[in-house]
Amino acid sequence: MTAITSDTVHVPSPTSDRPIALWLLACAVLVLAMAVIGAITRLTESGLSMVEWKPLIGILPPLSEAEWNRVFDLYKGTPEFRVFNNRMDLAGFQEIFWWEWFHRLWGQAIGFVFLIPFLRFWIQGRIAPALWPKLAGLFLLGGLQGVVGWFMVKSGLVDQPNVSHYRLALHLGMAILIYALLLRTALGLLDPLPLAGWRPEAASLRRHARWALGLVAVTIVWGAFVAGARAGYAYNTFPLMEGHLIPPEIGTLVPWWHNPFENTAAIQLLHRALALLTGLAVLALAARVALARLPGRAGRAAAAAGAMVLVQIGLGIATLLTVVWIPVAAAHQAGAILVVSTLVWLLHELRAVRR
Repeated sequence: MTAITSDTVHVPSPTSDRPIALWLLACAVLVLAMAVIGAITRLTESGLSMVEWKPLIGILPPLSEAEWNRVFDLYKGTPEFRVFNNRMDLAGFQEIFWWEWFHRLWGQAIGFVFLIPFLRFWIQGRIAPALWPKLAGLFLLGGLQGVVGWFMVKSGLVDQPNVSHYRLALHLGMAILIYALLLRTALGLLDPLPLAGWRPEAASLRRHARWALGLVAVTIVWGAFVAGARAGYAYNTFPLMEGHLIPPEIGTLVPWWHNPFENTAAIQLLHRALALLTGLAVLALAARVALARLPGRAGRAAAAAGAMVLVQIGLGIATLLTVVWIPVAAAHQAGAILVVSTLVWLLHELRAVRR
């Protein structure tokens, strides 16, 4: 009888990659926190308080009265100050300044938390050749996200007293993309061969999960439109919108195709409809996975997705009924990312295993 040794068969082990996976998970948590901080920054009307973009050298806040007056004078030249805040004094400006400053500081901190361990793992030779491009790509995406953030802010510094909701959707979408890629990469390192992927029914469930994740992404985009167009401050009733299932104002813009993207009533109606459709898709997916009785953790991931999508729908309704109360609205943004998390986890558990 021939013994099977490590020279005969190589079984991938995640042990050596565990520190890298935990580092990526820590970065993902920081990105999640960044999205919540960004939501609070937007909800407190603080996002346009800093009109200069100074990567790295702009980490320090104003440290003297003269510097505070200088940055306040810059803010006085913005449309937001002229239209909404022309009676604001320096103390009021400082209140909104600190949230935007903290938001930018957190973003730069994420860059350092990613870059320094990345360089260390690289120098130590612990990054596999196939993993290196993924990590380098994540770092470049993070840098691009900073540029997109400034691109968004600039849209509110010229003619309009608020940022473009299209650019806001792009900024939020990129944040969630980076988060999802961090999570997926970390899970792949922790568990390269999930058990459910061996089962033939996993292929159909993977397709369903991808469609569900796509619906979540589209719903999030329309949620960003709701936030950017301030559509959440209108029609604060549920399930009807001020007594109407479909409000008559949804088609007032000409040409008609502007309405889904720029009409407050249409944007909110679409977001509601997408949220309910997404909820049904995720719940159906959770039921299918439960019936399949797959090995491994796929069942737990699907159950978490089903539970989280119900919580998220509840948070969305609560955000409307409380007229965008900041704690509830920030939780709603976090909930969207947690729904993405559960579906990324489920897709990992269902990933195809190459024999």
